Amino acid sequence: MDEEYDVIVLGTGLKECILSGLLSVDGLKVLHMDRNDYYGGESTSLNLVQLWKRFRGSDKPPAQLGSSRDYNVDMIPKFIMANGALVRVLIHTDVTKYLYFKAVDGSFVYNKGKVHKVPATDMEALKSPLMGIFEKRRARKFFIYVQDYKESDPKTHEGMDLTRVTARELIAKYGLDDNTVDFIGHALALHRDDRYLDKPALDTVKRMKLYAESLARFQGGSPYIYPLYGLGELPQAFARLSAVYGGTYMLSKPECKVEFDEEGKVCGVTSEGETAKCKKVVCDPSYLNNKVRKVGKVARAIAIMSHPIPNTNDSHSVQIILPQKQLGRKSDLYLFCCSYTHNVAPKGKFIAFVSTEAETDNPQSELKPGIDLLGQVDEIFFEAYDRFEPVNEPSLDNCFISTSYDATTHFESTVDDVLNMYTLITGKVCFHFGPCLHILEDIELAKELEGMWLVEHSS
Repeated sequence: MDEEYDVIVLGTGLKECILSGLLSVDGLKVLHMDRNDYYGGESTSLNLVQLWKRFRGSDKPPAQLGSSRDYNVDMIPKFIMANGALVRVLIHTDVTKYLYFKAVDGSFVYNKGKVHKVPATDMEALKSPLMGIFEKRRARKFFIYVQDYKESDPKTHEGMDLTRVTARELIAKYGLDDNTVDFIGHALALHRDDRYLDKPALDTVKRMKLYAESLARFQGGSPYIYPLYGLGELPQAFARLSAVYGGTYMLSKPECKVEFDEEGKVCGVTSEGETAKCKKVVCDPSYLNNKVRKVGKVARAIAIMSHPIPNTNDSHSVQIILPQKQLGRKSDLYLFCCSYTHNVAPKGKFIAFVSTEAETDNPQSELKPGIDLLGQVDEIFFEAYDRFEPVNEPSLDNCFISTSYDATTHFESTVDDVLNMYTLITGKVCFHFGPCLHILEDIELAKELEGMWLVEHSS
């Protein structure tokens, strides 16, 4: 281990594995270490025995739940936007050859006590029971504006500079009511709270276009895709990529103490009495807890069920977003459900997650509105974990620390963090697109997307 590396990556969570893969592809000499004896860190997948051990302290789950090895329960479940940044990273790095994906059946939103399909286009807006007849007409005009909007073509701007006009002002121009604004902002643009309303509208318009284009990509019932056998496959796929390009992996490395020189810059990592020298360290917050601060807490429930979530058209995989206003909260509540059709559970079994940013000292009770939508559950587990973000200055200490995973059930915020870290580490913009430039226009990439690794739907 007594060698020198360009970068040492600590932790094999998804963010760290993506960065390890990208940096190896860039030709950097990378050493990747983890204190655990498995890949995935916080974003690992557990079989039933591992799940039982973690939450029940026993390794003997009930026999009626089926075979343990048929379960792949993601600890940080997130769907992937079919036209989003993570798909570009997967294709750019050729990681797709290690994975198979399948479209997610449904995307829904909670409104006035009921679950509704999220309308993403002008035609869907006209059919949606979310709005009355006059509101549908207003919403249709707004959707057409968004669909036709091209940043490079002023003719499509209708005299508005969306880098200056706020989302609130843009929406007011179309006279949309609060309920419509709620599902547009939270279920289409995927904002986590209402602060976006007073920010430039361009970001919201791009997010809506990303949703609509992702929905059209595979002609499914949602804009999302998800790997067969769960997300635990993703960190391992990027680990393989890193290894192909010369990256070195070491699991079960205890302590992993980061070393600094007299100027406070990182100079290596010590484990089991050996020190590997390096110029930079990339890690999750648990490896440098003196350089991070707590910024929140995520509450979540994991349920095993024998049926789909009610009122979702019998969807075997689905996301439901419960916007904050509908629940009188400051942040949204998310439902995620996957099943045996994605090979994450035995035949006839469904895995559902309910998650939110905790706002009280009783986070379990905050999950009740989501749990109430699940119907009968076979088993349910509760957990809360703290969220951290870095407070160091990477240009001074060469430590690049990821933020903890948030409560969302989609990957957009996660990929934003990865791409920002990549730019900080290398000084380069990853693939010449940033977190707000998701719209797919490259014809070759589009062709590759059409033919890639997507398994046909079958129950």
